[in-house]
Amino acid sequence: QVQLVESGGGLAQTGGSLRLSCAASGRTITRSTVGWFRQYPGKDREFVACINWSDGNTYYADSVKGRFTISRDNAKNSVDLQMNSLKPDDTCVYYCAATWYYGPGTKAAPREYDYWGQGTQVTVSS
Repeated sequence: QVQLVESGGGLAQTGGSLRLSCAASGRTITRSTVGWFRQYPGKDREFVACINWSDGNTYYADSVKGRFTISRDNAKNSVDLQMNSLKPDDTCVYYCAATWYYGPGTKAAPREYDYWGQGTQVTVSS
């Protein structure tokens, strides 16, 4: 059984940094597409970034491009999201998700993922 566990959330100041980690158990994360999403209260989950094994590429939402970086840590069987230049608008619950189905390109829709973590809160103070 696959489980995803996020960690690294917390409080940061505007302009600061946080690093989120999505650790997988039950299956190696090397050949998977892993995405990060965030959800504001009362809103649908929105795409933040993904790293796609199928084509070896990373993809980002325009709102985080140039500030966030997604990467794999195969030794830890995890995918990290480095968040720099944080803004108060980044305050949200962040979720990681994974799928092992082959498919190149941006996987920006939540329905394209099969497994989800429980979420981690990120709060950016102004």
